[in-house]
Amino acid sequence: MRLKLNSHLLDASHKHGANAVAEAALDDVFIDDITFPAADGYLLTASLFLPRGAKRHAVLINSATAVPRKIYRGFAGYLAGRGCAVLTYDYRGVGDSRQKALVGYNQPKSLVGFKASMSDWAALDITAAVAWMRERYHSLPLNYVGHSFGGQALGLLANNAEVSRALLIAAQAGYWKLMASPERYRIYAMLNFIGTPLTRLLGYAPGWSGIGEDLPRDVFLQWVDWVMHKRYLFDDPKLSGLKNFPKFHGAMRALTLSDDPWATRPAVELLCSGFTSITPEILTIAPADAGVAKIGHLGFFRPEHRGTLWRGAAEWIQTGK
Repeated sequence: MRLKLNSHLLDASHKHGANAVAEAALDDVFIDDITFPAADGYLLTASLFLPRGAKRHAVLINSATAVPRKIYRGFAGYLAGRGCAVLTYDYRGVGDSRQKALVGYNQPKSLVGFKASMSDWAALDITAAVAWMRERYHSLPLNYVGHSFGGQALGLLANNAEVSRALLIAAQAGYWKLMASPERYRIYAMLNFIGTPLTRLLGYAPGWSGIGEDLPRDVFLQWVDWVMHKRYLFDDPKLSGLKNFPKFHGAMRALTLSDDPWATRPAVELLCSGFTSITPEILTIAPADAGVAKIGHLGFFRPEHRGTLWRGAAEWIQTGK
């Protein structure tokens, strides 16, 4: 299905001065930087966005790989302004949660020796975030926003049945051959001939190699392993969380951006096929639909989309009771 946005949402007021508007909107919500424990007790750093009025929905925003929570600040504030209690957070070893990892290490600027994998992010960090939001806002519908890996991880969570509605944004089964050409060949070369040797040599994956933020060694190596397999994480025989995909029974909308070379429609469809208890709604969005020249893998969260993509996402999230 192709998503068409109403033309009246493309007013110039949404296209110019978007950053200033987004920052001004944050003044209308409460923002509190907090920590909460992962399932194993490791402290994760988070930001809680609260509306000044009544709270009608709870929303958990789950990050992409190597993307700190600050990227989602504008979108979280926008949702809070519409009556949602919103939590953003950093996985262990990333962003502000990286600082917790470094306490006691002799190399305070390095992730050398820090133990974490992508499956740990799902089983320990995201599972705990869902539980924290469910316990704190038990009377509200719990909605899940998953960007890239954040969307992939939903199926791995033992408690994903707690989620009422899931909005997946550029979330895909990231097999390299499902990426658009020529990007697929760049990623294949970067992961195998640059990223993996560097990670094994240094003991962590350096962000300057082209991946974004620094990553713990086993996060990067597990990611590479999945990317090289035809069915991505579904081909990992050691991934015990796969049994949790059928547990999700909520509503799901998966957005694929037509100019995103990573989360192509076939890759998004492959991920969605794992949710066997539901029929996910998959929508394709072109930049022209939002009145912009490009969106890509990260662009959904730019404040210029406040009156278009963000509005549509919020309206869908808040449809649930």
